[in-house]
Amino acid sequence: MRNKLYILPFDHRGSFIKMFGFDPSHVDEAATAALSDYKHIIYEGFLAALEQGVPSYAAALLVDEQFGSRIQTEARERGITRILTVEKSGQDEFDFEYGDEFAGHIEKFSPDYVKALVRYNPEGDAEGNKKQIEKLAALNDYCRREGYKFLFELLVPATSAQLALCGGSEEVYEKTMRAGLMKRAIEELRAGGVEPDVWKLEGLESSADMRSVADAARSGGMDNVGIVVLGRGESDEKVRVWLGAAARVDGVIGFAVGRTVFKEPLLRYHEKHATREETTRAIANNFKRYVDLFESAR
Repeated sequence: MRNKLYILPFDHRGSFIKMFGFDPSHVDEAATAALSDYKHIIYEGFLAALEQGVPSYAAALLVDEQFGSRIQTEARERGITRILTVEKSGQDEFDFEYGDEFAGHIEKFSPDYVKALVRYNPEGDAEGNKKQIEKLAALNDYCRREGYKFLFELLVPATSAQLALCGGSEEVYEKTMRAGLMKRAIEELRAGGVEPDVWKLEGLESSADMRSVADAARSGGMDNVGIVVLGRGESDEKVRVWLGAAARVDGVIGFAVGRTVFKEPLLRYHEKHATREETTRAIANNFKRYVDLFESAR
C-alpha cells in the first residue's frame, strides 16, 4: 500500500458545467474548449504545487476524459500519478459513462487508477443497490485482470426516512447516522465482490468514527487497502476538521479535495478578476495548504 496519496480531483462534469453558467444539456465546441482550458488551469496549479514542495511520489490528479483528455496525456508523459473516472456524471445509480465500451476508454489513457463514484445507502433502494454491486464487481474484476488499481468513491446520501428521523437536518444526519451507514455500505459492497485498492470516503468529525469505517474497509486481511478523505465541495473549515480527524487513523493515507481548492480561484478568473498566473498560484497554494495540514496532523 502507498503510505501517502494526495489527490487533486477535478473530474466534475455536470457541476463544473453549471459552475460557469453553461447549459449542461447543450455543451457545444466553444463551451467544451473553455471548460477544458479551465481544467488545464487546475492542472497548471497542480504542477505549481509540486514546484512548491508537494511530494510528487504522493501527489495524484483525478480528471475526466470529456474535458481532461489532454491533461491525462500530458501528465502521463511527466510520470504523474493519474486517476481516470468512469462513471456517468450526476446519476443516483452508478452507470458507466461509455456503457459497455468502458474498457476501451480506460485503455486509451492507461491510468494508474480507475475511479468510480457511487451513491449507496444500505437502507435505500434494495434493487438499485443490487444492480450497482453487479456493475461494480464487474469493474473490480476488470481492474484486477488488466492490472489497474481501483479507487472507489462512496457517498452515502440520507434517505428521506433517515432525514426525517434527523428532523430534516443534514448536519444531524452527518453527526449521528452517516458513519454507521458508511460502515454497513462498505460491508455490503465487499460481500458483493467489490474490493478496491483505495476507498475515497466522506469526512467524519470523529477519529473514532473514521477508525470504525476504516476497520470495515481493511478487515479480513486487507491491511494493504488505503483510505482517502474527500472534500465534497465543503468549506475550508469543515474540510480541515475532517482531515484532522482522519490523519491519525491507521489506513488513512491522504485526501481528495477539489472544489474547495479550485472553485473560488477559477470563478475569479472566469469573471476576469484574476490573471491566469494568479489563478494558478492560488490553486497551488490551496492544495499545498491541505498537504501541509495533513502532514502536520499525522
